[in-house]
Amino acid sequence: MASIINSTFFNRLESLSLHMDRNLRGFFGGKHLVKSYGQTIDFADYREYALGDDIRRIDWNLYARLDKYYIKMFTDERQMHVRIFLDCSASMGLDPAKGEYVIGVLAALGYLAVRNMDKLTLYFLKGEKAEDPFGKIIGKDSFFRIAPEIERVRFEGETDFAPAITRCDPDSASDGLCILISDFMTDSDWKRAVKFLRAKKKQVLLLQVLTPDEADPAYMGRNHLIDVEAQDILDERNLRMRITRSMLLSYEEVMNEIYGEIRAFSISQGVDYVSVRTDVPVEKMLFYQLLSRGVLV
Repeated sequence: MASIINSTFFNRLESLSLHMDRNLRGFFGGKHLVKSYGQTIDFADYREYALGDDIRRIDWNLYARLDKYYIKMFTDERQMHVRIFLDCSASMGLDPAKGEYVIGVLAALGYLAVRNMDKLTLYFLKGEKAEDPFGKIIGKDSFFRIAPEIERVRFEGETDFAPAITRCDPDSASDGLCILISDFMTDSDWKRAVKFLRAKKKQVLLLQVLTPDEADPAYMGRNHLIDVEAQDILDERNLRMRITRSMLLSYEEVMNEIYGEIRAFSISQGVDYVSVRTDVPVEKMLFYQLLSRGVLV
């Protein structure tokens, strides 16, 4: 884990920022320029003076030339709220490398949030609950204090996305970005959870994390397939079978259907969707996949 969550890795993220929808509403004090006008020092535009406007904002040089009163408008910088929901079901940590990978992704995206002076909340989805052990995290110092605790997250059981996310009740509408990290290899109704967040007018990113074996398995011959989220070894989801080439081709077709379904749903809901593999280093994934998709800027 030290190879991911360390100062060298975070230093390499300094040139990146999370891309926020400019129509979102946040609080003053962040680094996101929005379409409204505020009190920063960065000039944006002029508009004609109206009764009640602050006369200190009148541009007297412009008045001398045009004989009309115009006031200066400046860009508005807002502090957004980034909420990261991590699926903590057993399938996310069956392969230790996958568990380390998703923790590294969580830490990297969380760091980008606090570096931009945004508020950060980390939710760990377990069963029907969304655990919020740290509350709102603001500033790098607060983030680095809780970083060791992030590394201790355990992956077990199943996650029921809809009740877990809808019950955590993200407060203000239109105030930031919600990132859902999962492999989406589940029968749980994660779509209802996304629709809930969109109804709250949140910007949403679905980040699918898969191992190479999940994305493109190479198993052949007799294998015992065990669903790690099954509660009983006799569960009907556990199978002993002989895997053939035709089965692998069928699996590939099913996975393509899953990708297509998630992609179509994301487009219909106006959310971002990125699928990544754990054999792509976290840093490369951030700088290439997320940056090229406009998730990072």
